[in-house]
Amino acid sequence: MLPTIADVLALETVRRGNPRVVAGADRLDSKVRWVHVGEIADIAQLLRGGELVLTTGVALPQDPGKLADYIAELSSVGVSGLIVELGRRFVGELPPSVVEAAEQHGLPLVVLTRETPFVQITESVHARIIDIQLEELRASEQLHEVFTELSVEGASPAEVLAQVARLSGRPVLLENLAHQVLACESAGRDTGTLLAGWETRSRAVAPAERTAYDPASGWIVTTVGARGQDWGRLILLCEAPPSPRDLVLAERAATTLALGRLLERHQESLERQAHGTIITGILTHAYSDPDEAAARARAVGVPLTGRKLVSVVIRPTDPMDQALDGQAQLGELAEATAAACRDAKLPALVGALDQDRIGVLLPLPPRTQAEPALTALAERLRTLSKIGGAFVLAAGSVVDSLRDVRRSFLEAEQVADVAVRQPDGRPFYRLPDLRLRGLLHLLRDDARLQTFAERELGPLLAHDAQRGGDLTRILRIYLDAGRNKAVAAQKAHLSRPAFYDRLRRLERILDTDLDDVESCLSLHVALLALESFRRDSR
Repeated sequence: MLPTIADVLALETVRRGNPRVVAGADRLDSKVRWVHVGEIADIAQLLRGGELVLTTGVALPQDPGKLADYIAELSSVGVSGLIVELGRRFVGELPPSVVEAAEQHGLPLVVLTRETPFVQITESVHARIIDIQLEELRASEQLHEVFTELSVEGASPAEVLAQVARLSGRPVLLENLAHQVLACESAGRDTGTLLAGWETRSRAVAPAERTAYDPASGWIVTTVGARGQDWGRLILLCEAPPSPRDLVLAERAATTLALGRLLERHQESLERQAHGTIITGILTHAYSDPDEAAARARAVGVPLTGRKLVSVVIRPTDPMDQALDGQAQLGELAEATAAACRDAKLPALVGALDQDRIGVLLPLPPRTQAEPALTALAERLRTLSKIGGAFVLAAGSVVDSLRDVRRSFLEAEQVADVAVRQPDGRPFYRLPDLRLRGLLHLLRDDARLQTFAERELGPLLAHDAQRGGDLTRILRIYLDAGRNKAVAAQKAHLSRPAFYDRLRRLERILDTDLDDVESCLSLHVALLALESFRRDSR
């Protein structure tokens, strides 16, 4: 930031001349680009604007009209101010024509009542200007290093905005072209207040340039996009006119965000990232209070207050063998889920919870029933998704407050973990639909259940581990077939005598009677519990 006339007057070398402002006192915030010493009357033609002119006035004309013209010419080329040393040409005070002309043209006019070497003034001011330029150069280099590192690391929009807020100490937001907030870093400000009425406020700020400061709102606004495809705006909130560094900071951040978007291949969209960040913030209690979460959701077009809230977890049933393909598949499923919500006229937060699950927070009007909404969502998703019906949709309990959403999501996650093992084609799953499997899944960490399963199946598991056998699989087939030996033999692809032989071996190893209903029930429960343990460990 260049020094102002006021900054120059505060310098020790200038104060020795006992400076006195005689005109343009309201313009002392004018920037000084350079200091120029000149005595000739037609000096204006040698200037480019922003100079502070020093003169003794020895070569200025005597005629008051020509003195007024001298002042007018200086003002017309945009000089920042004029300092006149009294004593050589003008004694005691300046002619009234000079003072009146300076006041008329808004040109700061200062007199020095003591003799002062101009070279000392020029040296001190130029040193100040050079120091500021060096500081700005260092700051620009720092910004270059910070945002280059963020680009190389593939930083998320939230990480980029966090750096902008840290470097500027000001709130910063990223919005899409529909004026919905994709990411927000409040810099310690109240987020609810910051986002209140955001869309209306944002639409009112439309600078003509790609990067500009809007004095009415106090915003620096820079367009985000590349290759002729703009997709958002970065907004830095300022309480005072910004420095050049602030403008450079906003532009470098916008460039980093645009580059990150170009480099995206298998990642989810910014909208999905924004939604996922809000959902994760709710689940991890990252927000100071529910009102902040509601404000952030409202800023992306999803109202949560005054609604019934349903947590939904969607899991693909097919395994994901390769990380990139799996990530792309999950991203496509997330986008399809968002599209299904829009088709069903259900505004919702939709984002990835991890590498296997999509999370949906569905706000429903108070009189809307959850079941029809979930059915409509599932049907549209199966139509839009490229993986068809190869997923399960699990729903948690309906809650009335954001404080209870975490419990609802945990329930939905547990339901999805169980339902994904043996989906039966129903549109969606809830905890009551899972019956015994659901109960065992909820109790999978209980040491008593683990002890029970080990007591029932321990000898069999040890036998298969030592001999590389598959008798555990045979037992499962037999029990799944309702103890129908003929059906079980067919499913095992064995002849009946061979299958019967394996059953006898099972009875010896387990020391039990496989025709006894209660024994088979205990074994079946133990097998289901074992599946919960093994899947959880994976």
